[in-house]
Amino acid sequence: MTIDFIVNGREYSIDVEPDMRLIDILRNKLGFIGVKEGCGEGECGACTVIMDGEAVNSCLVMAVQARGKEIITIEGLEKNGELDPLQKAFMENGAVQCGYCTPGMIMSAKALLLKNPNPTEEEIREAIAGNICRCTGYNNIVKAVKMASNNLSEDLRGYND
Repeated sequence: MTIDFIVNGREYSIDVEPDMRLIDILRNKLGFIGVKEGCGEGECGACTVIMDGEAVNSCLVMAVQARGKEIITIEGLEKNGELDPLQKAFMENGAVQCGYCTPGMIMSAKALLLKNPNPTEEEIREAIAGNICRCTGYNNIVKAVKMASNNLSEDLRGYND
């Protein structure tokens, strides 16, 4: 069967088998290798992407469920050769160590910031609760998300006045 969907702003029409997962389409058919497979069971968050504004584990989403959806992967955050402010904040705060969890962690945090540009520490921790990091201890990740949210708040000043 054929599915049509948008990934990182580009329209795709892909032939898929009924049992294919979204992660397999993104990585193997479209080459978005920033989407990592960790557990394959929705427990680690390494495969997190944003689908229609929500953070989802792409290992649990069947490809046919993506029909008509808009998906953003870690590769879609970069604009005009510039990293997203959230990606920059991760680097500046030492929130990246081995890097395996980083794309999924950033995508979970980005989904939060799209809905809530000024989250509390508790809201940040809740948003990334489905992402496992074995290296950082999460404190620097939370600091990075808070830094990015502060930068977003500064960028939005004047728009809501």
